[in-house]
Amino acid sequence: MDTIQRYNAVFEGGGIRGIGIIGALKFLHKCNIEWENFAGTSVGSIIAALLAANYTPQEMQDILSEINYLDFLDTENLHRVPLIGKHLSVLKEKGIYSGEYFENWIKELLMKKEIVTFEDVSYNGISKLKIMATDITLKRKLLLPDDLIYYGIDPMKFEIAKAIRMSISIPFYFKPVKFQYSNNFSYIVDGAVCCNYPLRIFDDKNKYSQPTLGFKFMNSDLSLTSQGKTDAMSFLMDITSTMATVSHDQILTKEDEERTIFIPTNGVDATDFNISKQKSIDLFKVGYKAASLFWSNTIENEVTDENTTTAS
Repeated sequence: MDTIQRYNAVFEGGGIRGIGIIGALKFLHKCNIEWENFAGTSVGSIIAALLAANYTPQEMQDILSEINYLDFLDTENLHRVPLIGKHLSVLKEKGIYSGEYFENWIKELLMKKEIVTFEDVSYNGISKLKIMATDITLKRKLLLPDDLIYYGIDPMKFEIAKAIRMSISIPFYFKPVKFQYSNNFSYIVDGAVCCNYPLRIFDDKNKYSQPTLGFKFMNSDLSLTSQGKTDAMSFLMDITSTMATVSHDQILTKEDEERTIFIPTNGVDATDFNISKQKSIDLFKVGYKAASLFWSNTIENEVTDENTTTAS
């Protein structure tokens, strides 16, 4: 199939495992798949934003080859206190790592493509990029940039890097974003708390004419504690994962599954920032293979449907 096909893309959150999504995108790029609108949670918001900024899968792969993931675990003075530093960071800062290095990193990448605010990735006043976060102060999902209007903020003028920083704020792992608006403030954390896989975000046919492809991790519902990981961080990650899983938005129908590329995780945890070079390469490869199998089945089904229609 040599003709260009256009889809909306939705990416699940999954931390370091996002490497597999880039592998899947690399394969689909070879199949002349192009993307119209983009949405994601946590690491999915990073990939969605890079695509919206016109980064190619090859450019993303090149970025991966240069990353030292441990740089993202930037700490503040409290964290450096012997023995109790991490605990003090959680108690006072509400997170072990500050997230500032990450925000500056993604901001620099976007600026290389002359992208700063949601206005820069908009068409007819509507952002092509949607990012999920969670407002724990108001106890609600936060869809960026759309919901900013309820905070008295112009959605189009909001910085994408800040929105992504909100979306990746794994509770107690990264500091929450203290979001100031009017005379109030809210604490914003990882979108996975409410909706880790916003697959249906572009299903309104009156607004979006293209079909949607989703990218989701296999075995992402297997808890860390069930794998014998009983440290405090694994416990907290399971709390976050459970809240997202029981959300109505996370229950996939047969139709949802048919438009989802399921990517194996190869046993890699979302917070495995110390991932080896070989594991990173393997994760990229399994993502590439998952997309290849999905697309082969898609073509076979289309041919079968065409033959059935012709026969009848």
